[in-house]
Amino acid sequence: MTRRNPFPSDLQKPARQAASHPWMDKLARLGYAAKGIVYFVVGLLAAQAAFTTGGRTTDTSGALATIVNQPFGRFLLVLITIGLIGYVLWRTVQALFDPAHSSDETNIKRIAQRMGYAFSAIAYTGLAWTAMKLIIGTKSSNSNATQDWTARFMAQPFGRWAVGLAGLVVIGVGISYLYEAYKAKFQRHFKHYQMSETERHWTKWVGQIGITARGVVFGIIGLFLVLAALHSNASEAVGLGGALAALARQPFGPWLLGIVALGLIAYSIYSLTEARYRRITQPQQQPKH
Repeated sequence: MTRRNPFPSDLQKPARQAASHPWMDKLARLGYAAKGIVYFVVGLLAAQAAFTTGGRTTDTSGALATIVNQPFGRFLLVLITIGLIGYVLWRTVQALFDPAHSSDETNIKRIAQRMGYAFSAIAYTGLAWTAMKLIIGTKSSNSNATQDWTARFMAQPFGRWAVGLAGLVVIGVGISYLYEAYKAKFQRHFKHYQMSETERHWTKWVGQIGITARGVVFGIIGLFLVLAALHSNASEAVGLGGALAALARQPFGPWLLGIVALGLIAYSIYSLTEARYRRITQPQQQPKH
């Protein structure tokens, strides 16, 4: 038995038209490029921490703070912020209207994907807000956002259960990334007819490595959320930077951190490739090779 899409078909067509508008296409692609730059900085700093005396483990907000302190950093951060806003708009359109699908029928997988788009839009809204504060010169807080939110949830009735469940969901997302990387299903999102054989080969390679690295990081974040719930200790929760730091503390930590850091750099290259070749909406007909 199929369920009807909650948005009527008379809204689906305008939604797909809006999503395929040249400006939306440009904003979405700029968003993928901005995400790629941010992850490149995160990966580069982590790789430097692993293999040299410089660098540090940080999250995406820390990457933005690093960018703004570089020569012409404020100008670059303005471009990145525009890209992040474009990415938020695109993820919001995907979450609300699912413009890449023409059918009104839906299933659990597509519902989960749309929920993922919504959470992505929320997360990158926060990152765009952080970027805007850095542009105008507002000092960022030294508090740990992940721990702050975990503490707020745990203070509510059944908060520990909610945090534990969130941790299991994040672990599940990490496993799904590992599976996606193994099956290389992400390739279906690209305009292969515009890519050379070499570009297709390297996109698959960096995509598998990069998405695997993200899966590992999500798994670690989810594990620490579960531990925070079990121990009723919000300070045990970590974000991206904390997950990388946890890797560095393990036996052979520099090697583990270095491998994941290189994976995040690969993911940044994959995101930049998405900015160029990703299909923003599902075309009605594919050009033949």
